[in-house]
Amino acid sequence: MDFPDRIKALATRAEKQRASVQTEEACKNAFVMPFLNALGFDVFNPEIVVPEFTADVGLKKGEKVDYAIKIGGKISVLVECKGCGTNLATTHMSQLYRYFSVTEARFAILTNGIEYWFFSDLDAPNKMDQRPFFQFDLLNHRSDDLVELQKFRCEHFDESVILSTASNLKYSSAIKSEFLKEIAQPSEEFMKILVSRVFEGSFTQKVKEKFAPLVGAAIRDAVRDMVNERLTSALEVSSGARPPVVPVSEIAVPQAAAATADPEVVTTEEEVEAFHIIKALVRSTIKAERIVMRDAKSYCAILVDDNNRRPLARLHFNSKSIKYLGLFNGKDEERIKIERLEDIYGYADRLQQTASAYLE
Repeated sequence: MDFPDRIKALATRAEKQRASVQTEEACKNAFVMPFLNALGFDVFNPEIVVPEFTADVGLKKGEKVDYAIKIGGKISVLVECKGCGTNLATTHMSQLYRYFSVTEARFAILTNGIEYWFFSDLDAPNKMDQRPFFQFDLLNHRSDDLVELQKFRCEHFDESVILSTASNLKYSSAIKSEFLKEIAQPSEEFMKILVSRVFEGSFTQKVKEKFAPLVGAAIRDAVRDMVNERLTSALEVSSGARPPVVPVSEIAVPQAAAATADPEVVTTEEEVEAFHIIKALVRSTIKAERIVMRDAKSYCAILVDDNNRRPLARLHFNSKSIKYLGLFNGKDEERIKIERLEDIYGYADRLQQTASAYLE
């Protein structure tokens, strides 16, 4: 069973059992330990997962954190568990903060068995941030969330890789949360910005009262139109129509791919995401800036030094139903069928082996 399927199976079980999981200890056994096990950590090996980890913190003697995860003999992740159903947003975390400052761990997880909040020390060294940089909901997550969670798998764990994207992830999640709040109930500041662009007068209380319902309705209409457009596109694709073309200029395409002049070459979001996954997997072997993407009509090439003679991988994603990942052994390409982008993580060793051949 691959990683996404293990998470899916755990989510199905959690949905059925969470009503009967009443205590914190039951939550650990039913959900948290299987979750850590799904990430590849041997929960029954105290040299890897240390339960009831104890460290004296100042005047606080004998305090414990639920689990400390060791990677390469080093304490890398602290885990604090709460009862199933606990609101993590209002949870007291002073114990986790203290432990974070006196251990070498760069990551901490706060969980109620269903939600997993990941923290680091992005704002101040050796001091756990107040805001998590990543939140994973076992019962409500997207494929993008699984891609981020993959980084915490035992076999893929690379502190520098996680930290390189954690800051952007933290603030993009926060911005998204604030935007959703504005959609639900626009603030006065947000209304001022929008109204000032369509109304020339002063933003008085009377103007505010007039425009408040209009702004809220306009935002909801805009979101509804976007959703309808997505649904229409999806229906066209499922009915056999050609999927909508996304111009390269509208996607955050890295380096060489952006220089493509052929209008028939369409770089998709999946290709861009796969590029970033491959780049993250090999960055411990070869410098990340040496990895570029060059799209073509028949496949998307991932190259070292933007050199066709140094292929790292190929993405054969043009088919509507089947995706292939091209891996190299010298000049020979082996095409491997993949079901989802997360499957690329399973070929980390092959990619790193190919990348090492191009080291100078």
